[in-house]
Amino acid sequence: MRSFISGNDAAALAVKLAHPQVISAYPITPQTTVVERLAEYVEDGSLDAEFIHVESEHSALSAAMGASLAGVRTFTATSSQGLLYMAEVLSYAAGGRFPIVMVNANRSLALPWNIYGDQRDSLGLLDSGWIQAYAENAQEVLDLTLTAFRVAEDTDVRVPFMMNLDGFHLTHTYEVVEVPTREQIDKFLPDYDPGENQIDFENPRSFGFSAGPEWNASFHKAHHDAMRNAWKVIEKAENEFHAIFGRRYSGGIDSYRCDDAEYILVTLGSVSGLCRQVADTLRESGVKAGILRLRYLRPFPDEAVTAALSSAKAVAVLEKDISFGGAGTVFTNVRSVAPAGLNIIGGLGGADISAAQIAGIFEDIQKGESGVKWL
Repeated sequence: MRSFISGNDAAALAVKLAHPQVISAYPITPQTTVVERLAEYVEDGSLDAEFIHVESEHSALSAAMGASLAGVRTFTATSSQGLLYMAEVLSYAAGGRFPIVMVNANRSLALPWNIYGDQRDSLGLLDSGWIQAYAENAQEVLDLTLTAFRVAEDTDVRVPFMMNLDGFHLTHTYEVVEVPTREQIDKFLPDYDPGENQIDFENPRSFGFSAGPEWNASFHKAHHDAMRNAWKVIEKAENEFHAIFGRRYSGGIDSYRCDDAEYILVTLGSVSGLCRQVADTLRESGVKAGILRLRYLRPFPDEAVTAALSSAKAVAVLEKDISFGGAGTVFTNVRSVAPAGLNIIGGLGGADISAAQIAGIFEDIQKGESGVKWL
């Protein structure tokens, strides 16, 4: 079935299809309509779930942790300052290995106060221990949200999953989306089985314990290994997704015309489509341009990125983020595995990025420019 819906509607519909038992949320622009739709589904009876309207984002994630510990599928959503308000609980949820799924509508951070979309909120919390994926369009919002439950809840992973979509560019724009049937969902997403990771009053044990220096690292190593194991689970899930739904995704990256590209621009999120159009135009004029979109930032697709960029003469990274006093977070990650020279900072506070600007970036790449440059 096809529906003409917004990115936020696509996220809410995916959550409805995944059928969580508990949704805890606090509204914040531009995420609000995600939880509004879910509240409507619960109210009209089309989703049998407990909707907890809490007093803050900190409480929203805390409630999701408690529900997950009780052994049920859980969901929450947030954006910007709300995600920062959750920051203390993010590491608790990750360290406790609670497979919570969260949708984050990417939005700029204050000050200056701004409600429009860049990716500083989620990228600033990249090391919180959550899987992080970034959607390009509303279809991928729906598909990634469904995949998030499948991956986070897998017994070889058991790590919370943050699915990010660009504020306003995706959250509030409409497009045609293929909506799965209930039969397809039942084939792809099994009922949640918490296993031993839940409260058992017959066999009580602590889930919020301390660990001193002699044991602390072992817990973090197990968490790190689970994040790396996620690649096998993601690959299996996406192969089954293709078999059931007919749409194919390619793990951590989306490579476009990179096989013979001499100049490659790396980016993520909704700007990628425009970047591909510019690359096509440049190809017509003889410039071997390619686009590498990052779908996942955690776990970082290091092997895939290295392979995709290995034959390029020069590489630049375009991102809606800045690590003050240094380069952008995405650039730093890419450069750790591949020779990226130029870091372009653009789109902060929701500023438009034009085709002409992207073409200008490719001119800079061809000139061999390096360092940090602002659009």
